[in-house]
Amino acid sequence: MKIPKIEKLPSGHYFCRLRINGVSIPITAVSEKECELLALSKKTELLSGKAQIKRIPKEETLQSAMDKFLTKRGKTLSPSTLRSYTSYSKNRFPDYRSKKLSQIDWQQMIDDELTDVSEKTVKNAWALVTPSLRLVGYPVPEVTLSKPVVPNLNFLQPEEVSLFCAALKGRPYELAALLALHGLRMSEIRGLDWKNVDIENKLIFVQGARVRGINGEVDKKQNKNEDSSRYVPIMVPRLETVMKDVPDKAGKVVTIGSNTLLDDVKRTCKRAGVTICTVHDLRRSFASLCFFLGIPSIQIQRWGGWRDDRVLNKIYIKISNTMKSESKDKFTKFFT
Repeated sequence: MKIPKIEKLPSGHYFCRLRINGVSIPITAVSEKECELLALSKKTELLSGKAQIKRIPKEETLQSAMDKFLTKRGKTLSPSTLRSYTSYSKNRFPDYRSKKLSQIDWQQMIDDELTDVSEKTVKNAWALVTPSLRLVGYPVPEVTLSKPVVPNLNFLQPEEVSLFCAALKGRPYELAALLALHGLRMSEIRGLDWKNVDIENKLIFVQGARVRGINGEVDKKQNKNEDSSRYVPIMVPRLETVMKDVPDKAGKVVTIGSNTLLDDVKRTCKRAGVTICTVHDLRRSFASLCFFLGIPSIQIQRWGGWRDDRVLNKIYIKISNTMKSESKDKFTKFFT
């Protein structure tokens, strides 16, 4: 029994197309031999009447697969994730979105995208592609995503923290920056409500977040993860003073935009002559300062809302120059 010629697809799979009674039946397999056996079996079943000929729906393109995923699963995604995924579906993999899934060389698609955007962006966009493929019943191919190089993450040295706070004093965004120096994320700072601040007992209950969605900013009841809801003591005296001076303690504690806050933090760093930091770098500075002061990692983890100490130790706790010098001296003294 003859079957049509088997071709190797760019994706690495093998493909042939049966045509019986005017109906096109695609056969795809991971090897040429398996494709041949499947085609022979399918043709035998159809000709013997053991199987009925069904018209195969039009094959999905990458764009249609992503659109179906966003339509079906979009309501279960967080607003910020939905916003990112929608952007990826419109802007990433431009030369491949209109192609049928079986026509795509997936590794080449990844490699092409890496020439235009960062590895992190490609990895995040691929996180949309994989569930989209599963949803339409297409096997997820194995691809190599180049491992991102961990950037040189900035943070304030212990001696720089005081200089930064002095330069920050009296600025319109001082309260927000001091919250970041207590380990709050940007989304948590923007989502903090006065009803969750107990100035008398010097406690902040961090719960919920304010993030950017497709149609603007939205409030989330849950922070990044279940461990993110936490009590944080007000430890910097200046934050207590600034909070007491706010006349109207209703609604959101911080009402300025995230970009405005980011710009002011960088300007304050320049004015203070310290390491240029972002708002998130201040959160990292908080963890490093706690570590410098000898506060146990488990306590730092709870105050900062990290799920485990693996991420805390790998990324957020940075060793100060002073501690590096002291550690070197201790090691040298061992041999003298």
